[in-house]
Amino acid sequence: MVLPQGLKWFKSSRSGSEGECVEAAFLDDGQVAIRDSKDRRGPTLVFTPTQWDVFTVSVRRGAFDRA
Repeated sequence: MVLPQGLKWFKSSRSGSEGECVEAAFLDDGQVAIRDSKDRRGPTLVFTPTQWDVFTVSVRRGAFDRA
């Protein structure tokens, strides 16, 4: 998928200064693009709105917390 130019990328307000972050951008069709903040020209993952919602709900519920 070729991403449109001029996307507004953002990081979580909880991102630290260690540089271990991902950036997200909302596409006009509702999809969400994700990339590594250290490698902005590298690969980008694109998720449907449903996939993104399932992921963010799972994060909030602690599904990815380390035990």
